[in-house]
Amino acid sequence: MTTLTDLYPSRGAAEVSVPRQDPVVWGAPDAPGPVAPADLESYERDGFLAIEQLIDDDEVALYHSELERLVSDPAIRADERSIVEPKSQEIRSVFEVHKISEIFARLVRDERVVGRARQILGSDVYVHQSRINVKPGFGASGFYWHSDFETWHAEDGLPNMRTVSVSIALTENYDTNGGLMIMPGSHKTFLGCAGATPKDNYKKSLQMQDAGTPSDEALTKFASQHGIKLFTGRAGSATWFDCNCMHGSGDNITPFPRSNVFIVFNSVENLAVEPFAAPVRRPEFIGARDFTPVK
Repeated sequence: MTTLTDLYPSRGAAEVSVPRQDPVVWGAPDAPGPVAPADLESYERDGFLAIEQLIDDDEVALYHSELERLVSDPAIRADERSIVEPKSQEIRSVFEVHKISEIFARLVRDERVVGRARQILGSDVYVHQSRINVKPGFGASGFYWHSDFETWHAEDGLPNMRTVSVSIALTENYDTNGGLMIMPGSHKTFLGCAGATPKDNYKKSLQMQDAGTPSDEALTKFASQHGIKLFTGRAGSATWFDCNCMHGSGDNITPFPRSNVFIVFNSVENLAVEPFAAPVRRPEFIGARDFTPVK
């Protein structure tokens, strides 16, 4: 366990609610970058920023083809970085994809991507986590409501809320195929979940979230206060969101797949320490310990 002051206690005997202690936008409002000042204000207020087209159709085709290549490769399936659906045993996610694939590594270095992360976080950044998510039709399971920071703080040792994620759609996001849902403004309150972290919790949580899930009462209060925003959009659209946003996604029972590439950038001034509420760190392919800035 770390000896640093824990600003965000979690995984104790009772659920706790703590006001956010950190900025949302760390960079100066007039700092140069691809995000317009009005969009930074929106991100500060809501905790997310939706972009109608981050990458073009040719790029979507390239990245989707690479996704299909990876999930159909028997060697990738046998790799511990691949997570499968509990029922169908189909690949659900492939982690550390920017180290597995040079094509996705180039996407991480793309200024349209990393430039926004630097602007929001006000520093150089490294990749805390990357993955491709595959949500095929006819029964792919969703992700229950959670704050990523609650897990990254408790189990990976990120001290502060200086982390931003981007989900780039590689297929159409309809309002019916299990799209991302966020409670706007929920990033301003940290919800510390009740219950100790089991050893090797990640082996279960990557398939079905358990430890680190809020109570029904807390979720009802959050939803009543903030509402719920569902993100739709064509392939090539993207959603940037703060690490402490309460978010989730439903099952996909439609015939239409929903796949995306998901990249988490953390500030080089917010390096991971020992976990704040877990017996051991998660593996490096889930919570990086390589803090090399993206260049």
